[in-house]
Amino acid sequence: VKEDLEAVVERLKPLFPAEFSVVATYAESYHQHFAAHLASMAQFELCERDTYLLLLWVQNLYPNDILNSPKLAEELQDVSLGSLLPPKQIRLLEATFLSSEAANVKELMARALEMESQHWAQDVAPLRLDGHCHSELAIDIIQIVSQGQAKAENITPDLGTQMKQVLLVELSALLRRWVQEDSSRLTGCGAVGWVVWCDFLSPPSRTSMEQKWQILQDPRSYLLDPLSELKVHGFDALLQSLLVDLKPLFKRFTQTRWAAPEETLEEIIGTVEGRLPEFSELHDCFREELLEAVHLHLVKEYIIRLSKRRLVLKTAEQQQQLARHILANASVIQDFCTKNGSTWEGTQPGLCPQGSTATWLNPALPTLAEIIRLQDPSAIKIEVATYATWYPDFSKGHLNAILAIKGNLTNSEVKSIRNILDINTGAQQPSRSLFSLIKVG
Repeated sequence: VKEDLEAVVERLKPLFPAEFSVVATYAESYHQHFAAHLASMAQFELCERDTYLLLLWVQNLYPNDILNSPKLAEELQDVSLGSLLPPKQIRLLEATFLSSEAANVKELMARALEMESQHWAQDVAPLRLDGHCHSELAIDIIQIVSQGQAKAENITPDLGTQMKQVLLVELSALLRRWVQEDSSRLTGCGAVGWVVWCDFLSPPSRTSMEQKWQILQDPRSYLLDPLSELKVHGFDALLQSLLVDLKPLFKRFTQTRWAAPEETLEEIIGTVEGRLPEFSELHDCFREELLEAVHLHLVKEYIIRLSKRRLVLKTAEQQQQLARHILANASVIQDFCTKNGSTWEGTQPGLCPQGSTATWLNPALPTLAEIIRLQDPSAIKIEVATYATWYPDFSKGHLNAILAIKGNLTNSEVKSIRNILDINTGAQQPSRSLFSLIKVG
């Protein structure tokens, strides 16, 4: 077609008067001929490949490579040829293409995930790349989705946009289904499977998805939400054994009535430190986030022990001594969590230099220590009001548990201090949870 029309332009046009519009006449004749044949073809039940090629021809190759070729574009710019197929027929073909391509991508992703999960079930150690656990799963999934979108974009950019949304939904559904239905199977394989998932969440994979599909601008967060869920499940699985080991150590605070909190905390920190090498093959940023999770757990469990109502101190001196212990313990926890990350073997400079960056946890224990130390109810109220602005999920129940330590407060003083939480301080709903993770009686 292209060669024939170019021959018309180069060889026949000079032989005919301009009013004959010989190029337009030939182009319209060819166009009608092809349109008739394609309309006939479109009536058949086409296979997936034929549907794709028909759309590719009608929507891309014919209008762009032929009619808009360098030798024909100027000659045909005033010729209204229209589309080879009616718009309604094109929409039906596009709907068929989107549906079949989405089904193919869904099947390929499920197959890739199932193959990877078989390795996890067999407890096969993951590959190592630059000293970190690595899996090709993230690359495979991204390539599968990208290829599906690229096929649609080959037809038209608009169809590529539609395909992007369809495939994002399919990928999100796959991830959510895996988290909700199959997480128990994955957890049963130990940490190996979750480490592999961490590669899906790693900065290169995440950046690739954000750049390719601009998901940060998508308010529905098709991918970020399920990926975040996966990360939470991953950290839970990775830390499960450590947290089990820490539980009896934290109980020792109340069992000994806080007789030797420094020694107890030293053993807790030593236990955590001894387990950190297990996570050395995670990506640097995940080690940082993992340490943030540990940081939160240490602070949370410490507060839980303080809130057990098993310690009642009648004198100011006793309360001040406990406050000093809490301050010392808080400093140890903060220093360990914020400085320890950069000492992990294999840390790449500049990627994870600070350890835990959960600075929002820093005032949690020192302020409770100050509330326990202070004797003037008015001063205590100021500390409580300030604390509630930092931690909006700090409730009257939590405050009661802390004030129960101060055995020299009268009931009216306790009630007056507690009522300070009824005052609207303008604090917003907490963006991070601390006290909502702590149940009190």
